[in-house]
Amino acid sequence: MESIVLIVLIVLLGLAFDYTNGFHDAANVVATVIATRVLAPATAIVLAGVLNVIGATQIGSVAETIATGIVKTSSASSLGIVSALLGAISWNLFTWYLGLPSSSSYALIGGLVGASLMNHGFDSIVWNGVIYKVAIPMVVSPIIGYCMAFVFMKVAGYFIRKKKITSSHKLFRHLQIGSASVVALAHGLNDAQKSMGIITLGLFTTGFLLNQVVPYWVIFSCAIIMGLGTATGGMRIIRTVGFSITKLKPIQGFAAEASASCVILTASFFGMPISSTHMIVGSVTGAGSATKGSSAISWKVIRKLLIAWAVTLPGSTLIAALFYKVSSYLI
Repeated sequence: MESIVLIVLIVLLGLAFDYTNGFHDAANVVATVIATRVLAPATAIVLAGVLNVIGATQIGSVAETIATGIVKTSSASSLGIVSALLGAISWNLFTWYLGLPSSSSYALIGGLVGASLMNHGFDSIVWNGVIYKVAIPMVVSPIIGYCMAFVFMKVAGYFIRKKKITSSHKLFRHLQIGSASVVALAHGLNDAQKSMGIITLGLFTTGFLLNQVVPYWVIFSCAIIMGLGTATGGMRIIRTVGFSITKLKPIQGFAAEASASCVILTASFFGMPISSTHMIVGSVTGAGSATKGSSAISWKVIRKLLIAWAVTLPGSTLIAALFYKVSSYLI
């Protein structure tokens, strides 16, 4: 009876995290296309929700990284999984309330690490996975997004001026719908995989699964919940990403979205659970800087975001560790 309760609790908390991930990270998918007024907010959010579902149903290796590449399977426990999910959900809600586009991905990873440290200590962590698939991509990916968007804007601007193209604004309005759609697909592919991975790990630790293969019902459940979460929006964070960093035009929105989606899809292929939040913010900053220089960027907002990013891993680690400590006394 106790194991059944734990199984249900892990699944429900995993889907709850998936939902908060959806509405928390909706800004990554739709902020730029809303800011450039290419799509109305409601249209953009519904489109992103549908494409998130489609992207989430595609098989990738990010779920495997979450299930086996962050903490050692032998050290995982059902109480640790529950604590990790509670820590990640709490962090998502806290940063959403403040309007900070922090990373749901790193909140979940921090939660896993925190609960596992409290349970079995430092030896329970797969440090190679944390360093090479989490820490390094966390720092490098937004820099790559910044550089790609910056270079694209410089090349596109030069080409438009040289060829004296007067219809570029209309062209990039159409192109941005396509690039926003790709970001939504990439977001579903990378982010929903994390929820699938943590639920699968939880089901394995409770004995419900004999091996760590993601069941189809977990895939489709996470896909639908991610889509529903995205469809609810998250206007606090959309305003920060789309309007507070820099003023965007369709060509800049396209550059940011195309750059972010390329990096997210590549990372998904290599099983790296990177942050779509970091990617789109880095790409938006690069596109804005290439057009009008650093003066076009609100560096005060960027500093606030960098602080939020820096404290996400340790913050969620601490919260999950506290949840585990309290739960272990109560149970």
